[in-house]
Amino acid sequence: MKRIIYLLALPLLYFSCKSNNTPSLTADYVAVAPSFNEDSAYQYIAEQCAFGPRVVNTAAHDSCGNYIADKFRSFGATITDQYAESKLYDGTQIRMRNIIASINPEAGARIIISGHWDSRPWADHDNDKEKHHTPIDGANDGGSSIGVMLELARQMSIQPDSSKVNIGVDFICWDAEDCGTPTFAEDNGDGNTWCLGSQYWSKKRHDDGYRARYGINLDMVGSYNTVFYREKGSLNYAPNIVDKVWATANNIGYGNYFKYDDEGGYITDDHIYVNMGGIMCIDVIGSSTDGASFPSTWHTANDNIKNISKETLKAVGQTMLEVIWTEK
Repeated sequence: MKRIIYLLALPLLYFSCKSNNTPSLTADYVAVAPSFNEDSAYQYIAEQCAFGPRVVNTAAHDSCGNYIADKFRSFGATITDQYAESKLYDGTQIRMRNIIASINPEAGARIIISGHWDSRPWADHDNDKEKHHTPIDGANDGGSSIGVMLELARQMSIQPDSSKVNIGVDFICWDAEDCGTPTFAEDNGDGNTWCLGSQYWSKKRHDDGYRARYGINLDMVGSYNTVFYREKGSLNYAPNIVDKVWATANNIGYGNYFKYDDEGGYITDDHIYVNMGGIMCIDVIGSSTDGASFPSTWHTANDNIKNISKETLKAVGQTMLEVIWTEK
């Protein structure tokens, strides 16, 4: 991740419909989902970081990928691995692994919850230029999304039959999202060096004929001092899903995290390529409360487990559970 672009006009490929600016709040709303365990999600993030930076073409990356797949499998998910090759901005050949963990694989009605699991090879936004070529732990940028998704899967696996949902959920863990051209490169290129795993999936899905109602991509959902604005690309591709998620968050008491007052910018992230592949998808991506576009640890050596907020994990995870449990 990522780059943020503030646009007055978007490409014509986007839908023209717009979201309104008022949440569809329900008086006396009664939540139906089980309780999201933020301690559990935090532990999953710590366990990812314990492998070391999850940089493509490294042993740490490969080992953590196995951990993620095995963890989802332990919660009853059916695992589909999508292996592919791609190239970095400088021509370096890389091997990628998108991990698809399917809950209720037999269900025809499906939604996607996704996030990337790789970490950035370069701390190119660190204040210390000596660290710009150092890979990052990616506790928030990558690890937090997977931690939340694993806890969602765990909750789906432990509920009694009478409380389980009937829809299918595909947890898609994108690889090579954070391999975009570093700031120190002579030629910064274009956005096509980011989101390599989802770019591949958008052209060749893991299952021929695969369909889903919609997708929700999670990114940087575990930092302190974080809020979530309605990202502009999401509003153009899938305004009704944006409204659904933000209204759900507000209904269950997390309106201080999911903000309606300002729209975010257009962000190059995995959801863009899911939309290009024909499934509408939105981005739930963290922004800093101090007015900066992204949390202060973004692409720095400080993106580690010490800077993960359990409160932010709870806000996002509980919202996602409620979305899942209310999907008919």
